[in-house]
Amino acid sequence: MNTEWRYFRRLLMAAGVVLFGYVAWSIADLLPLVFAAVLLSVLMSGSARLIRSRAPIGHGTSIALVVAALIVALGSFAWLFGAQLVGQLGEVFQRAPGALDAFGSRFGFDNAASRVRDELSSNPSGGLLTRAASIGYSFVGGMLDILLVLVAAVYLAADPKVYRTGLVLLFPSAQHARVLNAMSVTATALRLWFLGQLVSMVLVGIASGVAFWLIGLPSPIGLGLIAGLTNFVPMIGPVVGALPALLLSFAQGGSAVIWTGLAILIIQQLEGNLITPLVQRRAVQVPPALILFAIAGFGLLFGWPGIILAVPLAVTCMVLVQKLWVRQTLGGQTSVPGEQEGAA
Repeated sequence: MNTEWRYFRRLLMAAGVVLFGYVAWSIADLLPLVFAAVLLSVLMSGSARLIRSRAPIGHGTSIALVVAALIVALGSFAWLFGAQLVGQLGEVFQRAPGALDAFGSRFGFDNAASRVRDELSSNPSGGLLTRAASIGYSFVGGMLDILLVLVAAVYLAADPKVYRTGLVLLFPSAQHARVLNAMSVTATALRLWFLGQLVSMVLVGIASGVAFWLIGLPSPIGLGLIAGLTNFVPMIGPVVGALPALLLSFAQGGSAVIWTGLAILIIQQLEGNLITPLVQRRAVQVPPALILFAIAGFGLLFGWPGIILAVPLAVTCMVLVQKLWVRQTLGGQTSVPGEQEGAA
């Protein structure tokens, strides 16, 4: 009887693992949004903790102050630079067809923009209107996803103990302290990584905007913003962020192409060899090969959201593997990112 019960219990565990995998696969599109909300709530909780260390207020009040500060900061930025930024970004997209034609003519492809436009509109199943509607739906869906992430992050940051406790209860009671500690170290590592990445993004955006202004490219603020934002994704992001500036430099002609390419190369070399090493002294350093495989792997699993969140997902996996498997299971001696900072 005892043998039959053990067999039945193992069968139930195997069925549970299969069911969990099926559910996870079915909601694969939701998982990046959940992780994005957790990441944002971790950043908000860290900012709230910094406020509480300097003012005698409670957790809820500090979270409210963080949310209010974000709203005020974004509102002030939009009021001061919004119109100019939107205008310059619009100018970038308006000039894109001419820049694409100029780029194509350099390599023997006349009317490149028209060819791209014809290719996009040659869908026999629906044509241009169907594609436009699809883009519209995608844009609305993207805005709703962002709103969902923001609201969920506020709820997670407002009362994190409820969600941490609920997650810990899924593990055996003997592992509760271990899981809680791993979650705390992971949160610290994510905060350190984001702080380092934010510094790098800001410096790259400012340097790119100034360089494009000195070269004489149109809309240097918009181009600098694109370069800074795309730098969030290592390796792929800088290449994508450089394309609009290069296309517009071809439209300018003359030496603008050479100066633009040289400026992009110098900025990326400074970012990779000076800015990133200096920032990562107190941040989390992810090996380049791991970043590359993370972008490819999470991109295959979750699409573009997986590519955008590949590095913080890699940081999370790296911390959990080093702490829970290498150190606590195998008994190896290894340093875990975020552990010393969290203890301090």
